Amino acid sequence: MIKKAILNIILPGLFIGLADGQEIVTGLQTNLLVKNAGSAYTESKSLADDTLALPFFDDFSGEYIFPDSRKWSDNFVFINNTYSDKQITCGIATFDALNSTGSLYEGASSVTFEADHLTSRPINLDYPASDNIWLSFHYQPGGLADIPEENDSLTLQFFAPGESKWHSVWRSPGNSYNDFKAVIIKIDQSRFLKKGFRFRFRNYASLSANLTDPSIVGNCDQWNIDYILLDRNRNDGDTVYSDVAFRYPLRSLLRTHEAMPWKQFREIYTQEMGSTIHINYRNNDIIARNVTRNFEVWNVYDNMLSTSFTAGATNIAPSTSVAYDAFHFYTFNTNNSDSALFRIKSWLITDDFDPKENDTLIYFQHFGNYLAFDDGSAESGYGVNGLGSRNAMVAYRFRSFIQDTLRAISICFNDSYMNSNLRSFDLMVWDNSDGRPGNILYSLEEVMVKREDEINGFHTYVLPSAVAVNSVFYVGWRQRSETFLNAGIDINTFHNGKQFYWINGNWNVSQITGSLMIRPVLGHLLNTSVNDLSYDKNKSLRFWPNPSTDFITVDPGDFPDSGSLLISVYDLQGRRLISVPYHERIDISSLNEGLYIITAARNGIPVAYSRLVKTM
Repeated sequence: MIKKAILNIILPGLFIGLADGQEIVTGLQTNLLVKNAGSAYTESKSLADDTLALPFFDDFSGEYIFPDSRKWSDNFVFINNTYSDKQITCGIATFDALNSTGSLYEGASSVTFEADHLTSRPINLDYPASDNIWLSFHYQPGGLADIPEENDSLTLQFFAPGESKWHSVWRSPGNSYNDFKAVIIKIDQSRFLKKGFRFRFRNYASLSANLTDPSIVGNCDQWNIDYILLDRNRNDGDTVYSDVAFRYPLRSLLRTHEAMPWKQFREIYTQEMGSTIHINYRNNDIIARNVTRNFEVWNVYDNMLSTSFTAGATNIAPSTSVAYDAFHFYTFNTNNSDSALFRIKSWLITDDFDPKENDTLIYFQHFGNYLAFDDGSAESGYGVNGLGSRNAMVAYRFRSFIQDTLRAISICFNDSYMNSNLRSFDLMVWDNSDGRPGNILYSLEEVMVKREDEINGFHTYVLPSAVAVNSVFYVGWRQRSETFLNAGIDINTFHNGKQFYWINGNWNVSQITGSLMIRPVLGHLLNTSVNDLSYDKNKSLRFWPNPSTDFITVDPGDFPDSGSLLISVYDLQGRRLISVPYHERIDISSLNEGLYIITAARNGIPVAYSRLVKTM
């Protein structure tokens, strides 16, 4: 909960009463990914009234943001890879205090309240008790976020079709145990062994009762669930699975950045290009398994395969995780002069009986006109708060590898409770002085905190006058009040030592873990032009209008059997925001303003790409 998040981040010697100015990290008041995805979640109409057959399995690896509507009847939980570093497989379902629109529940308070729930579709359990039907899952309190208190809880209920009634069968109170724990429950009561059986998880949360500043009230009491299996012919020890799967997503192939301008990368590619692709996978089986690791890099803008290679096959011991660095001798290259986009893919070849949703990873490496250390997803909020924090400053260190011009600064500001962070501040640029911010190069006074104007909540503040930068420089802000400004923090990338804050006349190295979501925009402001891309120009897929605000029309061209195509929309961090079967007209109104990648795939194999510019 937020009250513990503050205790964990404040500097040593400072007291929670906020008598002195200090760094604060809080939970999010809204989840921008969920909020921006909005109506991108589509109910599976064809399965809405069907009864599912056993086995029922979900490890949340095939979906993002919302649960799979073919298996679940609601969308309150958040499907992600960012709120845990101990998941069984890539993808978890996170329960918290935010609703299906990404905002705090309307009745959220310091008194325990019912928050998220995850409800299965009806399942056929019309079997005798002798068939040994068990439900298993793994759960984790807190993860990388807030640990629930003892009065908070995660519960499991079964639905009895004949009674039309839910029954509580399991509960865990909040605790500090931070690993995933396996649970397996036998279903042998006749009232559950019927067609139309359902199960659901629910969490109960509570906001802090002690905070006097509404700007630091935020999300709290997270629980993560992974690897749910409901099936016959099991026993009470059956929590080991015949599955080899990825555990974590792919990350940037750059050594020190998540993203950077293309012309800057080309200047220093020999030292910035990483020499390995890092993957982490696990053998969840009780026997040794053999797995082959494959990799490829696809140049999206030039529509060509850049490189592909295999790291060979190896045996993995039972119940073992493998962290593997695949060495490569490839350097990003493209015919474009101002930007580039590459699709990095890794996949495992395992036994045919393995689930296949969790053996493939995709990451988009984007080179535009900005420098970034964050991955584009905010898990927490940051600011300087308390007495004496008026005029406090926050600075983040970047380096320009060529003589360049700073044109704008993009900042991800989170929503705050009661809009309490909608205050003015001064946008600042400093030079370097012995590893800390030095002289002020530029200040833009009294700009307002703005949110959600662009993808993932980043708002770009264009500087009226460009600032020449070379080597190390700093960007950030100066506060005009003691209000917590609530800027986004990415807790999954680690660039400690680059962030500083000034208070009471001194610059201090930030004590937070993670990356502040602030990005300098260099060179010129790109006015993106869009050219459709496909594998075969004679069988091209066309999307129009482009740019678009609400809907795009998809023309399958010469592709046969267009009904078998799956149309997906990704953001530039590789997150899938929309995935729908081919239809001539596709609603994209839920997407925020920005640049996206559209793919058309058949049987899991991409057959076309296109860039889409979403406007408001």
